[in-house]
Amino acid sequence: MYLRQIASAATVIGIVSAIPSSQKGGSHAGTATSGNDASLTLASNAIQSGSFADGSEEIGAAEVGQAKSATSQNNFINFCSGATLTNGLQITTGSCNGIPMGNLPAKTAMVSSTIINPPTGGKGIPSDTTFNITVQISNLVAGSFTNADSTYFSAPQDLSGGKVVGHTHVTVQDLGKSLNPTTALDPTQFAFFKGINDAGNGQGLLSAVVTGGLPAGNYRVCTMASSSNHQPVIMPVAQRGTADDCTKFVVTGSGTTANAASNDGSGGQAAAALAASAVAAGPDNPGAASAATSTSSSEIASHTDDAGAGGDGDGVQDQDQDGRNGGAGFGQGGRGNRGGKRRRYRSRLDFIV
Repeated sequence: MYLRQIASAATVIGIVSAIPSSQKGGSHAGTATSGNDASLTLASNAIQSGSFADGSEEIGAAEVGQAKSATSQNNFINFCSGATLTNGLQITTGSCNGIPMGNLPAKTAMVSSTIINPPTGGKGIPSDTTFNITVQISNLVAGSFTNADSTYFSAPQDLSGGKVVGHTHVTVQDLGKSLNPTTALDPTQFAFFKGINDAGNGQGLLSAVVTGGLPAGNYRVCTMASSSNHQPVIMPVAQRGTADDCTKFVVTGSGTTANAASNDGSGGQAAAALAASAVAAGPDNPGAASAATSTSSSEIASHTDDAGAGGDGDGVQDQDQDGRNGGAGFGQGGRGNRGGKRRRYRSRLDFIV
């Protein structure tokens, strides 16, 4: 089996090596930032042989009930071929994203978060009253966020000084009648959502203002640390503490006014509508950007994430979409999905599948 894997690797490398130099990456091909971005080929020094095996005969295979991994000889470069491509869009009906995970930090530089306010078991927060959610994060170069409506998950995670570059979010959900519900919460429902897009105090202390507060009730608040393109931060080892934090708190009084940054609030709905308009327009469509932004930016600037640069719009789950994203098959010159436009690029090499 091992010899067969070596032979497969040699075949892949041989094919890549035979590609004319004009189709290969530049002098730094295979790096995250300086390869030949126009090339449609897989560089030989980017092939990950760890994907050749399913794990059933390797170190760690003794664990009972272990599933076999999917395998690939070419880094799964065509994994999304024929599927609805994510294409930087928040497609509510599901999609396939072929962008690499990216650079991972060292174990000593893993992201960690703790919520300082509201505190667990603290004094109840008065309803309909503005308060701050405060978070302390380590090992995150905060303040970097891209247009979530058009570049969602569209680039790999990257590092600066060995630390993940990105931002975090806070999301608040209503727990119902108890602080300890026995059923999982509906992720499409949130009482407040906010992306924290600034660098805070420069030492990892970040905050979000819950303008107007929340209705009386029991709540859970969680952080969601992300890379610049909004994907959850990816860490280098399996056994670790979580990158995020959650805490539960109570809002007292008799207030019933929903926050504007809830899934049904004006800000949440505006962010969802903006994300939906980007999906309807398809990828790489700058002509539609100014109109969509001018329509809803005032709402989003007041209440939701990534104001003026495309809201995170995680309330888009309630929007009924048909997934009309323009497919862009870089890997094999793929056709656009239904309703989408075809890329101008075509593959020059039918790689190993």
